[in-house]
Amino acid sequence: MKVLVIEDEPKVASFLQKGLKEQGYEVDIAYDGLLGEKMVSRNQYDIILLDIIIPYINGIELCKKIRQANSNVPVLMLTALGTTDDKLMGFDEGADDYIVKPFEFKELLARIRALIKRASGHSEISSSIKVADLELDLHRKIARRGDVPIELTAKEFALLEFFMRNKNKVLSRAEIAEKVWDITLDTGTNVVDVYVNILRKKIDKNFDNKLLQTRIGMGYIFQDE
Repeated sequence: MKVLVIEDEPKVASFLQKGLKEQGYEVDIAYDGLLGEKMVSRNQYDIILLDIIIPYINGIELCKKIRQANSNVPVLMLTALGTTDDKLMGFDEGADDYIVKPFEFKELLARIRALIKRASGHSEISSSIKVADLELDLHRKIARRGDVPIELTAKEFALLEFFMRNKNKVLSRAEIAEKVWDITLDTGTNVVDVYVNILRKKIDKNFDNKLLQTRIGMGYIFQDE
């Protein structure tokens, strides 16, 4: 397994490289976003560990560039910025997971293994998901309903994928927040409702069959009938 670490602190980068190599990973290091972007374009990686505050191109912008290039490589953000808003910003640009510094190395390893397993599992099981006339191409990150293409951000795509994989099941807001954003839903946070409303407008507004339904007091359900 090949890992790219994009981290501008030499001690942290060296620590990660040493620890990952001891676990059998092949590790490349980039100390700034510009070099990281070049390495991503030239090499195939199984996972990218990406710091947010790095020179030339910050981690958020670099993650966005990686996703715009249609790369499906898992991106795990490593950062000292640990608020819910910081996490949402990273997820919105296509990050797959987020771990806050300082962290336990064994937790990092568990996150890495889970992301690699999930990425390989998705490619082995199916390259697409279809519910009614709505289809997701998981490799190319394309959504289409009938003959109509639907433009989605990375997090909207992840939310829709979660709904479609759990079709005909009522999902609570807390469960959605945990699985899609990896956050504990705060009482004052309406991020799930906001994203569901955006998604509903994109996939249901101009179609007779409404797939994404609200269950008052319980959450949401994605129905194929």
